[in-house]
Amino acid sequence: MSDLLKTPLFDAHVALGGKIVPFAGYELPVQYKDGALKEYTAVRDGKAGIFDITHMGQVRVEGKDALAFLQYVTTNDVSKLVDGQVQYSALLNEQGTFIDDITTYKISDEAYYLCVNAANRHKDVAHLQEEAARFDVSVTDESDDTTLLALQGAKAQAALQTITDLDLEGISYYRFARGKIGSDQGLISRTGYTGEDGFEIYIPNHIAVEVWDALLAQGAVPVGLAARDMLRTEMGYALYGHEISDAVTPVEAKLMWITKLDKGDFIGKAAVEARKAEGAQKRLIALKLTGRGIPREHYPVFVDGELSGEVTSGMHSPLAGAGVALAYVKPEHVTDGNLTVEIRGKQIEAERTTTPFVRSNVRR
Repeated sequence: MSDLLKTPLFDAHVALGGKIVPFAGYELPVQYKDGALKEYTAVRDGKAGIFDITHMGQVRVEGKDALAFLQYVTTNDVSKLVDGQVQYSALLNEQGTFIDDITTYKISDEAYYLCVNAANRHKDVAHLQEEAARFDVSVTDESDDTTLLALQGAKAQAALQTITDLDLEGISYYRFARGKIGSDQGLISRTGYTGEDGFEIYIPNHIAVEVWDALLAQGAVPVGLAARDMLRTEMGYALYGHEISDAVTPVEAKLMWITKLDKGDFIGKAAVEARKAEGAQKRLIALKLTGRGIPREHYPVFVDGELSGEVTSGMHSPLAGAGVALAYVKPEHVTDGNLTVEIRGKQIEAERTTTPFVRSNVRR
């Protein structure tokens, strides 16, 4: 018997022809019957795609010390948030490397919501609960009771507006609102992992199928893990276990913008300051192949013929019309030297570039 978990939408995925694979402890669709490229295209080319991302973890933090607690355990400055605002952040260990990257939702001064990565959920919750012992705060894992959907693409707002009384037009980028969704209450944020306009939708499990079916009826296209990874890679968004891990700090990962060294003490701060002062041994870059090929994870990256690092995420970008990748290289190779990626024993020329690899259409 499989120990893998199923989301409340598992039967719906199977009925739609989803190819089920194990991912982060769950059985999830990697693609549906029409294939990942058509799913990707639906999101990029003016439609809307719907993703079951219930495998992500949802954690509630409440109490009079909620702000002080989150300031200490996360890297970003939570004091800057207003009610209804979302913040990208991270959890670090004392060595200054990543436990996880997260999003923080401010409900009120004493109530926050965290969304954490699926594979890290139990580790994150254990870490947060251990640290919470020194604060007047509670940390509650609500993952098993919550369905999380992402609706992404140009038609996302029109489709979602048909099943909620919330004013979606009034929800700006990285903001959220709570209210009726379908037949119950939920939370909608204008956030996502695709670079398109869209929303992430938190609802109780018992209305998961209802909401999923209603959005499909509005023309939303079901999207699996493969197309989701294509979309996030084109944006250059970090993924735990690829660009970030317990082996790198925000200095290497180009995530000092979410690491506020001037906000006061937090876990890992001293180690990050030390790494920043001494310099990183590797740094993350974006590259685009100028020759033919597809750069895949772990493919070696060379500079002037010298092995410099490896690809962390890569793909053929339909919009960019070339292979694109994120890769770690030696610091001295971040800006200088002729870049190549070894693909099946051949050195394929590449050029340094910036992310996103294609235009972002998020609504700011």
